[in-house]
Amino acid sequence: MKLQTIEGKNYRGKRVFLRVDFNVPVGNGEVADDTRIRAAIPTIEYLLRQGAALIIASHLGRPKGKVVPEMSLRIVAKRLSELIGKEVRFIQDCVGPEVKKASEMLKPGEIILLENVRFHKEEEEGDEKFAQELASFADCYVNDAFGTCHREHASVYGITKFFKDVAAGYLIEKETTALSKLLENPEKPFLLILGGAKVADKIGMVKNLLDKIDTFITGGVMAYTFIRAKNWEIGNSKVEEDAIPLAKEIIKEINKRHLEFHTPLDHVI
Repeated sequence: MKLQTIEGKNYRGKRVFLRVDFNVPVGNGEVADDTRIRAAIPTIEYLLRQGAALIIASHLGRPKGKVVPEMSLRIVAKRLSELIGKEVRFIQDCVGPEVKKASEMLKPGEIILLENVRFHKEEEEGDEKFAQELASFADCYVNDAFGTCHREHASVYGITKFFKDVAAGYLIEKETTALSKLLENPEKPFLLILGGAKVADKIGMVKNLLDKIDTFITGGVMAYTFIRAKNWEIGNSKVEEDAIPLAKEIIKEINKRHLEFHTPLDHVI
């Protein structure tokens, strides 16, 4: 899987719009798990060494186009600053005059982190004008938000139309290399373990892997959708009702191929 990556590109003196996935768990005014922040650091540090000025954007949670203080990225800016030992200036919006002014004043080696892009409904709608305004703050675009690459959101997909210089960061390069190995030459036996909340988002991937895997295990919230698809009782556990037909289709294909398939049998309430 060939990618245009940041490696070897010249970012000196340029303002880079860096889309990351800082959708981290937060609580009591602190980041509870900074794994996703740490995963973006190699890309951030490389761009800084190259002499770039960084405009970092991310989402956090599902605020549904409204400002939800508990989903602000302010505490994420603080944690990122601690991890890289460098000031990360937090901007209280992701579009508008404050962002424009901050981006214009940004110098090489400096970083600003924009507020949660999902505080604007236009982000998830993939609104072109919103994407264009985001793009207007920078000279080039780098995407290192692997977990959201499949979404046609403004800061992930729409924004790329407004840049000539677009590249993938190190996290995306690492993950796509690993996926390519699984798709092209997987080691056997191949065990697929899949969790998460949304079955519909992962159906395509599962279907593509059915001819390669030997065993499929699902857990977490997703498991209950498959358990319901087996016509088992799940009590009041969360289930994605709309995805039950899709889950049944997957189970049918699994049985056709005589694959092993496991959902949890024991549950803690």
